[in-house]
Amino acid sequence: MLEIAFNQHHTAENEAEYVQHYLSSNRARAAYESDNICSKLLTQNLKTDKYHLTSSCTASLEISCLLAGIGPGDEVILPSHTFSSTANAIALRGAVPVFVDVKPSTLNIDETLIEQAITSKTKAIIAVHYAGIACNMNVITEIAERHQLFVIEDAAQAIGVDYCGAPLGTIGDFGAISFHHTKNVHCGEGGAFIARDPEMYRRAAYSIAKGTNRLDLIEGRVSKYHWVSLGSSYVLSDLQKALLAAQLEDTESINTRRAQIWQEYQSQLEVLSAKGYFSRPTIEAGSSSNGHIYYILVEAPFSRLSVQSKLAQQGISSLTHYEPLHLSPAGQKYGRVAGSLAVTEDICQRLLRLPLWPDMTQKQIDHIIEALAVSFETM
Repeated sequence: MLEIAFNQHHTAENEAEYVQHYLSSNRARAAYESDNICSKLLTQNLKTDKYHLTSSCTASLEISCLLAGIGPGDEVILPSHTFSSTANAIALRGAVPVFVDVKPSTLNIDETLIEQAITSKTKAIIAVHYAGIACNMNVITEIAERHQLFVIEDAAQAIGVDYCGAPLGTIGDFGAISFHHTKNVHCGEGGAFIARDPEMYRRAAYSIAKGTNRLDLIEGRVSKYHWVSLGSSYVLSDLQKALLAAQLEDTESINTRRAQIWQEYQSQLEVLSAKGYFSRPTIEAGSSSNGHIYYILVEAPFSRLSVQSKLAQQGISSLTHYEPLHLSPAGQKYGRVAGSLAVTEDICQRLLRLPLWPDMTQKQIDHIIEALAVSFETM
């Protein structure tokens, strides 16, 4: 039987070389070299140099909320269909996550529901680009400007994706990208924080360096550095930078191959979708896809659990995804719901993610598609 894992890590061409160089040479010098590679490639990818490497996307979201001045009594609008880190960044500031529903097409926040969730306490909107597919940022930023709100992009899954010509993570006031081992480009853990405003970019450097103005010392602005703001240890380790440098060199080829596999699923599953077995993903107008996730939404009367079990019998690993945050114990304790979240509650019962990683073979892809057809047609 052909066994197909849900995900397998892609090893970048220079990964072992860069890590060995760091371990066997002057580590400060090697870290400087890795940092330069990361800076050059991320600047090209993001089309901005106003970013900092961080220990995680979670850290970047926390920095975003900190710099936005979010605190007790404030509210932040976000989708319930997201990871806990998005809501934690709000709750850790003493503010209230306000959960709104998502669109059944993209599973991203429904921009038509945002305005009715805004109150006098609202401070920001967090746009989560699920599966590496953009939210409708034109509408979201227009709403934010009209109500004088911050926009934070949770672009954890979206490296290399553009929306109307702008890289995701660079459109809002702040952006957060993940380099977690499950992402397209990874270094175990890690992330990037992006700021649109140069002053916020500089203030972020203080927060990342445990609230100190160490950057000013490095730049020769002060003779000693001091504790100047709130912050934490949000820095990316030197060893992880070596891994990330090699991964970033392969970003274009990784994303291109993943997008090809995504498109092959999308094309070859059209017939099964037309039979009413499941719905396929939709890409927001103006957006591209980096092939981070390919999912189906199993339609009634078919059972997602049965499909998953039948795929497993044929050696194929498939996974569900988020449980709605508004139904979780912490979500009910710290957040509130704005309107109906019927779509969120529905899709969490139907969503099934298929294997997708850049080194998949055509034989594996064909086997998954054939097995999916058999799974539905034998129920």
